[in-house]
Amino acid sequence: MSTTSKMIILGATALAVAGAAQAAVIGLVAPLSGPQALVGQDQVDGFNLAVEQLGGKLGGQPLTLLKEDDQLKPEIGQQAVRKLIDKDKVDAIVGLSFSNVLMGSLPRLVESGVVAIATNAGPSPLAGAQCKANIFSMAWQNDGSAEAMGKFAQDKGIKRVYLMAPNYQAGKDMLAGFKRYYKGQVVDEVFTQVNQPDYSAEIAQLQAAAPDAVFVFYPGGMGINFVKQMSQAGLMGKLPLYSVFTVDGTTLPSLRDAAVGAISGAMYDASLDSPENKAFVAAFQAKYKRTPSLYAATGYDAAQLLDAALRKSGGDPKKLAAAVKAAGSEFKSVRGPFRFGKNNMPVQNYYAFETWRDAGKIATRLVGTPLSAHADPYGQQCPLP
Repeated sequence: MSTTSKMIILGATALAVAGAAQAAVIGLVAPLSGPQALVGQDQVDGFNLAVEQLGGKLGGQPLTLLKEDDQLKPEIGQQAVRKLIDKDKVDAIVGLSFSNVLMGSLPRLVESGVVAIATNAGPSPLAGAQCKANIFSMAWQNDGSAEAMGKFAQDKGIKRVYLMAPNYQAGKDMLAGFKRYYKGQVVDEVFTQVNQPDYSAEIAQLQAAAPDAVFVFYPGGMGINFVKQMSQAGLMGKLPLYSVFTVDGTTLPSLRDAAVGAISGAMYDASLDSPENKAFVAAFQAKYKRTPSLYAATGYDAAQLLDAALRKSGGDPKKLAAAVKAAGSEFKSVRGPFRFGKNNMPVQNYYAFETWRDAGKIATRLVGTPLSAHADPYGQQCPLP
C-alpha cells in the first residue's frame, strides 16, 4: 500500500472517530442552593427527563450537560456564564433562571453569540428594545402570568386590590403586568427584599388596608413563607389570594392546606388535560416520585426544543439561533400551543388554576384561560425582523 493511500485511510479513520465523539455541549445555569433551589432543581430534572427519553442525546448527538449553581446572585451567574462560554465552549446555555441573573449575564451572552434559552425568566427590557437574536425565553415574558391574573380579577369584579412582590426586575414586571389588565383600585404596592423570610409586618399592613383581594409574586421559598404566614394570620379563605409563581408544584407539597383557595396564574400546571402533558406527568412522577411544576415543564420543553433545533442546524453554531426560532413553532409543548414572537418571547396560553381539596387530597384544577395565544406588549419595540 502506498504512503498516500495509508494517509487517506488514516485521515478517514480520524474523521470517523471525531464524528463519533462529537457531542452537544450544553450549559445549565440555575439556583441549585439556597431558598430557590427547588426552582432550579425542577428545571434540571425536567431537562434530564427529556434527554433520557431522547436516548441521552440532543439532535442525535451524545450530550455533555454542564451544571452551574448561580445561587441567585448575578455576579455568580456572570462567572458561570463566562466559564461555560470561554472555557467549556458550550453550544448553548439554558436556565439563567431569574431575571436579575439573566440581565447580569446579558453582555457576555450577546458578545459571544451563544444561544441562551431562559427557562424561568423573560424580563421586559429583553422583550422590547433590547431583544437579541440569540436570546430566547422558553418560559414566559415576565408580565404574562400576572396579566392573566389582572384580567381574571377584573372579570370577577374585584374592586380593590393590594399588590406585593420582591424588589427586583421580575417583581416590577409582575405588578406592571397585573395593572395592565386590572382597572380597579390598587390600594398599595409593596416591594419586599429578595429572599425575605418574615412577612409579618407586611401582612399586618395588608390586613389593616382591608382590600377586596391581594395579588402577590413570591417564587420558591419566599412563596412558602408568605402563604404560611398568611394562613397563620387567619387571612387564607377570608381574603382572596391571587398569585403567580407562588403556589405551584414546587411549593404546594410544603403548603398543603395553607394554600387552599388560592388562585394562580400560569402557562402550565400538571392538571392540564392533553396527551403530551399526561405522558410528561406520568414519566416525571415515575422517575422523581413527585408532581412536576411549571419549572420542570420549561426544562423539559427546552430539551425538546434544543433537540429539534440541533437537528435543523446540522451542528452549525451559526445556524442554531434561527433553528431554535423555527423549532419553536414545530415541537409539541406540554403546556399547549406555543411559538416564539418576533422578540423571541413565547406566544402561549395563560391559565388560572385553583388549589382545592379533592377527596381529602390537595390538588389544583383549571378554572379559566384568561389569555389565549397571548403575545406580550413589548414585541412592537423589538427591532428584530
